[in-house]
Amino acid sequence: METPGSQTSLHRANLERVVRAVRMAGSLTQAEIARSTGLSAATVSNIVRELKEGGTVEVTPTSAGGRRARSVSLSGSAGIVIGVDFGHTHLRVAVGNLAHQVLAEESEPLDVDASSAEGFGRAEELVNRLIEATGIGADKVVGVGLGVPGPIDVESGTLGSTSILPGWSGINPSDELASRLGVPVYVDNDANLGALGELVWGSGRGVRDLAYIKVASGVGAGLVIDGQIYRGPGGTAGEIGHITLDESGPVCRCGNRGCLETFTAARYVLPLLESSHGTGLTIERVVQLARGGDPGCRRVIADVGRHIGSGVANLCNLLNPTRVVLGGDLAEAGELVLGPIRESVGRYAIPSAARQLSVLPGALGGRAEVLGALALVLSEMGDSSLLDAALPTGAPAFT
Repeated sequence: METPGSQTSLHRANLERVVRAVRMAGSLTQAEIARSTGLSAATVSNIVRELKEGGTVEVTPTSAGGRRARSVSLSGSAGIVIGVDFGHTHLRVAVGNLAHQVLAEESEPLDVDASSAEGFGRAEELVNRLIEATGIGADKVVGVGLGVPGPIDVESGTLGSTSILPGWSGINPSDELASRLGVPVYVDNDANLGALGELVWGSGRGVRDLAYIKVASGVGAGLVIDGQIYRGPGGTAGEIGHITLDESGPVCRCGNRGCLETFTAARYVLPLLESSHGTGLTIERVVQLARGGDPGCRRVIADVGRHIGSGVANLCNLLNPTRVVLGGDLAEAGELVLGPIRESVGRYAIPSAARQLSVLPGALGGRAEVLGALALVLSEMGDSSLLDAALPTGAPAFT
């Protein structure tokens, strides 16, 4: 029996510290594990050997700083995680293992606004199809990460704004998908998942504080503070789209006037170009035209960038992030939008905060949210089940 403070409980705690460090990073050398956990090199070496013998981790030769090393990652057979991303016009699903490798991924068009039942039905079909394609049994699924284009109410688990997805009113996305798939489902909004995706796999790697800005039908920000997503007590942190820029501006869906969203979101911006380009434009098409030299599209994108920069300057003054990552289709405009963002930050942010900030395009494109959904499962799942399955009763207590 384990008792608090006993050698057995200490060993178990050390095992979980090592597994968590590897799970969050994907792979680490033993020296990196020692640095991140505070354990001695000898303790890490013994724990890694024990976990390898139990089938929890895999160890492969690598090099670090020109010297030979051993890279430790969770075993590919230890389990798989699923990422599901609902956008307003698409459904994307990815299957990955615990070593941060994406095994299968697929996207299909879907009008998510119309019906939650149809959306979840399509998601269930696509998840099952991709699991079958990997050749790994469904019993290996340890959890599902789910992204939705709206804030999640922390207390109820339902969408916090029915104006964003009216067909989802009263729906608890986590419970609905969990009942269909029979595994734990962790849900978050798309901006937070984009931030997680870029933090783990993309332009946010190596930093502890960042803001991921996504401009689509609305404007949201995923905030990472000290390496963790910050959601706020009600789950609405990062609603940068509702910073007021002009009290006499257009009426926003939130009821206020002149919100950042009314100057940057697609449904407000695209009509500005209808007289010269007709209807049916998308942000993706506007970016293509701007990159090709179209003066109207270039002007609109520059204006959007300056407005986003005003919002980013507010974030800098409040939170002083190290990095801002711009996601979504708008990021493909490159310096056409990033330059004006930096210009506004330099004008409105505290100089010391502006100097420390780097503004980069997202590296993952439209995959950021679904990869963030995978990262959400990896961050939320516990380690006890992995250890219980791998370590026999009476396993030696290396310390």
